[in-house]
Amino acid sequence: MIKTTDYKGARIKYSIKGKSKRTVVLIHGFLENHKVWDDYTKVLAKKNTVYAIDLPGHGDSDCIGYIHSMEEMAGGIKKILDDNNKRKAILVGHSLGGYVALAFGDKYPDALKGLCLFNSTAKPDTEEKIKYRNRAIQVVKRNHEIFIREAIPNLFVNMNTPVLRGAVKRVLNMALKTPKQGMLAALEGMKSRPDRQVILRFAPYPVLFVAGKKDSVIRWRDLKIQSELCAKGIFHLSEKGGHMCFYEDKYPCLKVLEKFIISCYSS
Repeated sequence: MIKTTDYKGARIKYSIKGKSKRTVVLIHGFLENHKVWDDYTKVLAKKNTVYAIDLPGHGDSDCIGYIHSMEEMAGGIKKILDDNNKRKAILVGHSLGGYVALAFGDKYPDALKGLCLFNSTAKPDTEEKIKYRNRAIQVVKRNHEIFIREAIPNLFVNMNTPVLRGAVKRVLNMALKTPKQGMLAALEGMKSRPDRQVILRFAPYPVLFVAGKKDSVIRWRDLKIQSELCAKGIFHLSEKGGHMCFYEDKYPCLKVLEKFIISCYSS
């Protein structure tokens, strides 16, 4: 089922699948949309109610401003949960989606049952990363399609198999539907996000970090260290995955997530 919620004068689209007291929210990364989680949704919806969100300025969701802060996007997810009378949920975020999930944990800690971060960090952008995002903003302003066609393949480690070539094509097609303003607003928001490692130290809920050993965007060792800050931290390393390990190493990562969800609702 596809639904819409009104948030800050904009329409936020999301899908709902499954019927269960256990609630899982899937949050995509930069240049993706909720369909990137389709294979996960099919499996998880058998035992959970699964919400898959189109973040503002992505997929079929409207932009909400010239800068999409992580806090504002987290507020949109809270609005969706409130509209559906869901008091607590497990949030699962990939990259940008993880930044939004962490902001949600900062603003609404009592609404979290668990937090799963795929290829995502609680640390803010380094000076070098901010410079990269500023350059990316200029490229997007000139020609956002060129930026997309160069950026997406670089997120994948190995495109030598038919399956992964198909995956790259699918994600690329998603990305090409992202409006220029949505891209710019997300880049501006990501570069200004704060350090949220303190949330990990005091999180009363379980936190799962899933990292790709071949991730060239976020180093897996940094994520392992962050997982050790948590009282209930769990770390999983995808040996063959990169920044898209939830896609490249799909079924092992999915199994880890399923086990995590069960543990969150068992405690």
